[in-house]
Amino acid sequence: MFLGAMLCVALAFTSCKPKESAYKQAYLKAKAADEAQKTPAVEETPVVTPMVERPATETRVVDNTDNAVVRQESVTIVSGAGLRSYSVVVGSFGVKANAEGLQQRLKNAGYAAQIAYNADRNMYRVVASTFDSKSEAVQSRDQLRSNYADAWLLFAK
Repeated sequence: MFLGAMLCVALAFTSCKPKESAYKQAYLKAKAADEAQKTPAVEETPVVTPMVERPATETRVVDNTDNAVVRQESVTIVSGAGLRSYSVVVGSFGVKANAEGLQQRLKNAGYAAQIAYNADRNMYRVVASTFDSKSEAVQSRDQLRSNYADAWLLFAK
């Protein structure tokens, strides 16, 4: 039995021996990869189109107020004289006291600020200015965006 076990162990060690040719193939493959890295790559010169100078022409851009986005909401006046067709909203609050604080800051800055309540969304809208024409409202909104980046137009139903 001991002799049979020894024979099995001897066969196992002789059959798992790596072959020299496998080592040689791996060496040649690594050497070829190393040679490829050492060869300097040929850099191609990019083709650049020559620049042609042309005189500048002035184009005036006229704002198209008809494309200005206007939200339409049903609101009621909480504080103020009343809204016209187009209003510039600079703040929206769920708490009335916050809306009153912004209204007071706007009044101190010289605006006739008002507060309108949207019952559908339960939001108090702080209106900085209100106009009959859309173009005047767009101009006012653009001026107010320097201090209130999220200013938007409201069309009161």
